[in-house]
Amino acid sequence: MSVTLEKKNKLVINSNIIGQLIVFAKAQLSAFIGGLTDYAIMVFFTEVFHVHYTVSIVIGGIIGAVVNFSMNKKWTFHSENSTYKNSMHKQLLKFVLVVINSIFLKSMGTYAITTFMRIDYKISRLITDLFVSIGFNYSLQRYWVFKKA
Repeated sequence: MSVTLEKKNKLVINSNIIGQLIVFAKAQLSAFIGGLTDYAIMVFFTEVFHVHYTVSIVIGGIIGAVVNFSMNKKWTFHSENSTYKNSMHKQLLKFVLVVINSIFLKSMGTYAITTFMRIDYKISRLITDLFVSIGFNYSLQRYWVFKKA
């Protein structure tokens, strides 16, 4: 009898781990698509309109954030089995706070790497994005913005 209970517990644990990995993968894909939009707009404004790359990061960040929020709300963190803790209005407000700080971190990180390490802003931005996306954005979106009830 205890063997069956032990197997059930292992299945539940494995199922939970797989579920967490799926959500993480979806979040990374959503971030990638939003980030790709953000990055393309940054390069476009900098190269075509000669806007300083830190300003272009803000413009791209806002547009990329809209793409990312939409995907996260409807696909990444959406669940038929559970509801969100916060209303759409509160989620949007929290998301805006995360995005403002994310854009600040990306702008300052890109500027610092470009200026002090003399690396092209396009590469500096990719390096900065890697750290900000995984270390900052994912955690706050998962456990604060799109927290389940």
